[in-house]
Amino acid sequence: MNEHSTLTFPKSRIIFIKIYVLMLMTIFTVSTGPVSADNQTDKNTKSKTTQTQNPTDSKKKKSQKWVSLFNGKSLDGWKVPQFGGEGEVHVANGNLILEMGVDLTGVTITDTKKLPLTNYEVELEAMRVDGNDFFCGLTFPVKKDPCSIILGGWGGSLCGLSSIDGDDASQNSTTSFQTFKKKQWYKIRLQVTNHKIQAWLDGKQIIDQNLKDRKISIRHEVELSKPFGITSFSTTAALKNIKIRKLTKEEVDKTAPRK
Repeated sequence: MNEHSTLTFPKSRIIFIKIYVLMLMTIFTVSTGPVSADNQTDKNTKSKTTQTQNPTDSKKKKSQKWVSLFNGKSLDGWKVPQFGGEGEVHVANGNLILEMGVDLTGVTITDTKKLPLTNYEVELEAMRVDGNDFFCGLTFPVKKDPCSIILGGWGGSLCGLSSIDGDDASQNSTTSFQTFKKKQWYKIRLQVTNHKIQAWLDGKQIIDQNLKDRKISIRHEVELSKPFGITSFSTTAALKNIKIRKLTKEEVDKTAPRK
């Protein structure tokens, strides 16, 4: 066998070597490439998810700092004003009950530290259990002045603020008439800012009162409800989920008059 013959491989052996090399390259590509790409994609996805969720969660928490005013168990934090002729006030099944009186029955908050004077929002649920007059007369502060929102007064359907420029809920621009059924819960949302008083009933806005150059006051009958109290008039009422929160600067700015 000469030198030339020792360096020459059979064609079949060369083909076998090529196939073997191609197989090794294929296995290496499959085992490393896609897995690395998937891992990188997972890392990128987790990173984007974290970056997207954190600001939203922070903002959500910032706008939901509610303070409960009624614990559903007792009258802790509340007193029963002596209007004269008032009905019994008690807690039953997690609800605050104002029994029918002649005429006003109510509760007034005692822990005023929880009570801002402006730029705040109140939510509660109220029900007319029996009777035909207002089942929620909520007295609240507007800076240094008190005001009341009346729901279902003057025969059962009238709503509005008492009082604006000396005119009560039946005589000013906030007057409206709503239908209220007995033994049905209604969700009330009240918002007070430096610029406006607004109110919603089951998500429907029923009051949008600008405060500039307006005189805010209450009727003398509910003086004992100051600074924050709830009354019913010749009507048995049930109340629950009474809570309050301060508004953010952005929320307050949205209520400012447009220039």
